[in-house]
Amino acid sequence: MEITTERLELKEVTWDDLLEIHQLHSIPEVDEFNTLGIPSTIDDTREVVGLEIAARGKSPQGRYTFCIRIGKTGEFIGVAGLILSNDKFRLGEIYYKLMPGYWGRGYASEVAKKLISVGFREFRLHKVEAGVALGNERSIRVLEKAGMTREGLRRKILPIRGEWVDGYLYAMVEDDERDD
Repeated sequence: MEITTERLELKEVTWDDLLEIHQLHSIPEVDEFNTLGIPSTIDDTREVVGLEIAARGKSPQGRYTFCIRIGKTGEFIGVAGLILSNDKFRLGEIYYKLMPGYWGRGYASEVAKKLISVGFREFRLHKVEAGVALGNERSIRVLEKAGMTREGLRRKILPIRGEWVDGYLYAMVEDDERDD
């Protein structure tokens, strides 16, 4: 699956993306609210990427992981994903991670809005969710700009650096007003 926005291209990850993904996951600022943690070696990242690639062979496919690239240049700026419940609940979850040099430029909001749209239009989801750690103000703003509503607090839901951290649950349902 490939997705395009006004400025970006999202393509499902391949082994060719391993080094760029490893670099992204190795940045302390990116890891601040990340449940993966900083990989010790590229083999740790290879394991994560391998799981993402293996998901592509399943039917129905329940997980889509994309590399985010600038459309005009092909420059890697991050990863994003859409996880589907593939059941009667018609539920999806989105996520995104960007290289710090691309924060604050509207790319994360652009990706979030597009993944929400794809979830509703292509996968006929009833609801799209996203979780965010309480202190992650940048991501909270992204989800709110994307039109999602804060539905509640999930206590001690996120394992971050050996500690359980509270998170907000944001969501949008199929009949909510949206821009797409």
